[in-house]
Amino acid sequence: MINNTKYVKGNPEGGLTPITSPWMHQLFENQKLLSELFRKFSSPINIHHLPTFASTISSYKEVFESYDLKYQIFYARKANKSKSLVKQAFGSGIGVDTASLRELEQSIALGGNGNNLVLTAAIKTKEQYSLAIQNEIPIILDNFEELEQANNIAKQLNKKAIIGIRVSGFIVEESKLYSRFGFDIEKVEQFISKKLNLGSPYQNLKLKGLHFHLDGYSTQQRGKALSDCLNLIRSLNAKAFDISFIDIGGGILMNYLESEQEWTDFETKLKNAVQNDRNQLTFNNDGLGYEMVDGKLRGSLKTYPYFNKVNGTTFIKEVLDYSNLQTGKTNAQELKELQLELRIEPGRSLLNRTGITLAKVAHRKQDAKGQWLVGLEMNMTQMMSSSKDFLLDPFIIYKDSQESNTSVDVFFTGAYCLERDVLLKRKISLPTLPKIGDFVAFVNTAGYMMHFFETEAHLFDLSTNLFLNSQGDFTLTDFIDDNAMK
Repeated sequence: MINNTKYVKGNPEGGLTPITSPWMHQLFENQKLLSELFRKFSSPINIHHLPTFASTISSYKEVFESYDLKYQIFYARKANKSKSLVKQAFGSGIGVDTASLRELEQSIALGGNGNNLVLTAAIKTKEQYSLAIQNEIPIILDNFEELEQANNIAKQLNKKAIIGIRVSGFIVEESKLYSRFGFDIEKVEQFISKKLNLGSPYQNLKLKGLHFHLDGYSTQQRGKALSDCLNLIRSLNAKAFDISFIDIGGGILMNYLESEQEWTDFETKLKNAVQNDRNQLTFNNDGLGYEMVDGKLRGSLKTYPYFNKVNGTTFIKEVLDYSNLQTGKTNAQELKELQLELRIEPGRSLLNRTGITLAKVAHRKQDAKGQWLVGLEMNMTQMMSSSKDFLLDPFIIYKDSQESNTSVDVFFTGAYCLERDVLLKRKISLPTLPKIGDFVAFVNTAGYMMHFFETEAHLFDLSTNLFLNSQGDFTLTDFIDDNAMK
């Protein structure tokens, strides 16, 4: 037995403890409801708690309002495909950043328009240009050929395309930040002055803003990039341009973990295990980016930085408080002085604690090494991002009394016929081995983990996406299939 406790965090003693919300625990405690959900919707199930999403949106708004800034928040739709989140974004008074034709089409159908949508797709088709131009939705242009395409299609439609120019190549601490996207900051003023002036052949374009999106998570780099763009806008507007917004993209850090100590301890143990060739932490001794080369530890942790002291609203504040090296004024002061609208495109951080992924145990087995493998009714693409592993402890919901009270270490495996379909590369310690039919909950998966790499290989069904508006006392009818959202 488990001392009357029906659910438990994996790695009960330490591990990597995720920050959770009361709504998650209310659900974990209701095994009858969980069983009903799996009977109706199968496994895996993604659940999105819209009140949490709305609350995070409000906290971001409060930051900008505390600085008395003009602003617009665009939820980065690529982080999660659920339509309910788009509808909630509009209902909460923010916009949506779209990166494909289907994202744009769906967002328009759900109530989007030129005031609350933006198109930032890395590859833009004729259909995307046409739809955005017809609906007066701003298009962020990445290169000269995109500029020509937007102008030609706008001319065919007898309309003007509202555009922003993506800028990159910022110099921070004497080092130029490389990006495959955007116009070089050192050349873009001359380009805009030449190609988008009143006498240019591109009269079907209306330049309204600048845009950048930096790789990595440095507030200093973002602060410097914003400062450089503000200097550029000041110069361009002095030449009779009318730039009204600057969009600093996304990449706003979030914090997943309760304890910084657990995070630093994990990385220390991982490095020691790789160095000593006694890796007892991960499946098949995966160093998660660390490796031994010529007797020396090389590499770095190739995962998301799951613990961050500066995150969300404090991250934004650091960018706004960055001081312009020329004027000594902060970015926030410069924005007010220039009467510019600041735009951001958060995805992951805006979805903080909004979602969980639930799956059923399908089988248990021991491999040739004696390791316990617990197979779940899901596959690795249904909880995958660019991070080398998802470093949060899951929760196990035991349905009945257990076979023993002997603790066990397990790895969770998925349904693809691939050796590498291991859902978490970290070993998870449990108070007892789960049974077939028990449930596993992965928390805080709404941002990029649920859908970004999900496939239908083997003709598996895609995961079911449900949304929830209730704060508590959940019943089956509170959970609505996202496909029903209109």
